[in-house]
Amino acid sequence: MNVAYPYQFDHRGRTAEAGDDDHIRQMIEQVLFTSPGERVNRPTFGCGLLQLVFAPNSDALAAATQMTVQAALQEWLGDLVQVESVMVEAQESSLFVEVRYVVIRTQARQVSQFQRGLS
Repeated sequence: MNVAYPYQFDHRGRTAEAGDDDHIRQMIEQVLFTSPGERVNRPTFGCGLLQLVFAPNSDALAAATQMTVQAALQEWLGDLVQVESVMVEAQESSLFVEVRYVVIRTQARQVSQFQRGLS
């Protein structure tokens, strides 16, 4: 059973489940938006992407984010996915992250996109 993220209940009042592809996308989202130190039993989990959201928007921010995301995904999800590329783009007041990966179990190629505003 893959527990859906964020945690929620289904129409029966039970813990909602996610399909395999959705579950992997949700795990990528958790790695991206969890800051190291946020989880008590896994203090190094995450990549700190949200910390970068408040940095001045620049090409340097995008490059740093790209390297951080790639390393964190390989560390935490390397047994489930093979990351092919991470594209990070800073445009005006938004940060766009695109992750291209292959699900190791099925060899299916996937693309997940995430966006966060820079304030």
